[in-house]
Amino acid sequence: MTMSRTADPSPLVTANDRHRARIRYAVQPAAEAAPFGDTPPVWTVEPVTNYMAFLNLEPLWNRLVDEAGAGHPFVRHEWIRAWWECFGAGQELHILLVKADHEPIAIVPLMSCERRLCGVLVRQLQFIWNVYTERFDFIIGRWPQAAHRAALDYLLSRKKDWDLLLLHQLPAGSPTLTEMRRLALQRGLSVEVFPSADSPYVPIAGSWDSYCERLGAKHRSNLRNREKRLGRLGSVSLETVSSPKDLAQALKDGFNLEAAGWKGQAGTAIRNCPEVRHFYTQLAQLAAERGSLRLYFLTLNGERIAFGYFLECDCKLYFLKPGYDPRYARYSPSNLLCHRVLQDAFNRGLSQLDFLGLADPWKSDWTKNLRTHYWLYLFPDRLKPRLLHWIRFRLRHALGQVWMVRLVRDAALAALQSSWWRAMAKKASTGSRWQ
Repeated sequence: MTMSRTADPSPLVTANDRHRARIRYAVQPAAEAAPFGDTPPVWTVEPVTNYMAFLNLEPLWNRLVDEAGAGHPFVRHEWIRAWWECFGAGQELHILLVKADHEPIAIVPLMSCERRLCGVLVRQLQFIWNVYTERFDFIIGRWPQAAHRAALDYLLSRKKDWDLLLLHQLPAGSPTLTEMRRLALQRGLSVEVFPSADSPYVPIAGSWDSYCERLGAKHRSNLRNREKRLGRLGSVSLETVSSPKDLAQALKDGFNLEAAGWKGQAGTAIRNCPEVRHFYTQLAQLAAERGSLRLYFLTLNGERIAFGYFLECDCKLYFLKPGYDPRYARYSPSNLLCHRVLQDAFNRGLSQLDFLGLADPWKSDWTKNLRTHYWLYLFPDRLKPRLLHWIRFRLRHALGQVWMVRLVRDAALAALQSSWWRAMAKKASTGSRWQ
């Protein structure tokens, strides 16, 4: 298989949020004029900076997520709620609620924070994001051009308050990626698009047998052999935990399996960091209440030996965290778990399993399909942001090229000098024998 990439009612707001500045103006792009009728709507952008106001948005929020067809869990209200309660310290919510004639149309999930860019302290607007969020986007269903324009123009009306707008992990084909870039360039912003991770995913189409036939022969053989050898030790089965019942013990066992290998030794396992453990625990509780949690275990005689933390959203499975007992490493328990989870996904008529993260070699045994992501940098047209853009994306690149030229030059000189000294030493030794 060759690699392939995808080209892919009014909310409750506190008085404090309502008196925050808002911007109103008519927008009627030619391509979107028809849905508005004869009279263009008045667009209103309201910032939501209060956590309780954010909580009150949950029904509207998830309705707009469904209308937008996001298809993944990372912009759903429960994900962002769990994220903020675990990682939001030191940052401020700056969510934008975009309305057309008072009707909510879109949500822009931003936060404000201070970061350093090239050693300079920067006032940054960014997605509510960190490395545990694999994908993100604006929540826009109807009239995306007008909604993106309203959001950006609102932010630009307050461009003195921020130095950088950073939108992480936008998937290829995202309207936010194309529209925000296009609109920003029209308005004189400095814009950069930075490629991020390519994430593998399995499209679930056809039969399970036909999918297995497309896997590599060596991979299929390894699966058969390891399943057979593990089966000699006892009964092997797939266990699923998806409800709040027995969730605490399942999470404990899963986190222990995830920490049993190299992650535990490196200190990067879930249980090594209280904030991370709290996040995945709270996320599991919220997902279990909604029916989207899938904790899968590979069991041997009832003992849990491999673990997969999945969320199911819009008929797709998202693989957040794996783990296994190193005592059974020779049987490749994580691959055997994936084999059974994929078979179950085919049997239940799901549409996709997304491995997320990087395109690690073990994932390529299951699929060659990759989904590309990008980071979008927008710098407003002020002196400091322009200088930051130049330093980050022009000066560093130029210095890097100079450094590489010097590195190649020094390596070549060293090689030449080494060759010259070897030649001189050889000549000297040969001359001594001649004498």
